[in-house]
Amino acid sequence: MSESENRRLVEQLWEHFDAFDFAAVAPLLHDDFVCEWPQSRERIRGRDNYIAVNQHYPGRWRIAIQRLVVSEDGVATQVRLESEGSVVHAASFFEFRDCKIVKQVDWWPEPSPTPEWRARWVERMDGDD
Repeated sequence: MSESENRRLVEQLWEHFDAFDFAAVAPLLHDDFVCEWPQSRERIRGRDNYIAVNQHYPGRWRIAIQRLVVSEDGVATQVRLESEGSVVHAASFFEFRDCKIVKQVDWWPEPSPTPEWRARWVERMDGDD
């Protein structure tokens, strides 16, 4: 697959998630699809489980791609997710096989306070994007 085809698959995935059109995600995923969430130590095996987890995830959200990086090995994205007035950012890494997404690893970090000990060397980033 070309880098542009991989890019388009990932763009479509996030577009469908933003629209809550989970049925449209299924054709983008390989039969051997796996998604990993290292922070909670969860692995979602199979497109049906992945779609079900997202369909049943509480609340309604909006997703926007902030950055997308493509290489011959895969695609990485930084997305902004807004839900019920809160904003989180995520980094996701995608691998491909047979013109479909075969693996996704998502990092959904929680915001954390700025430690005082390093305040003199850093500047605070305000805002949600």
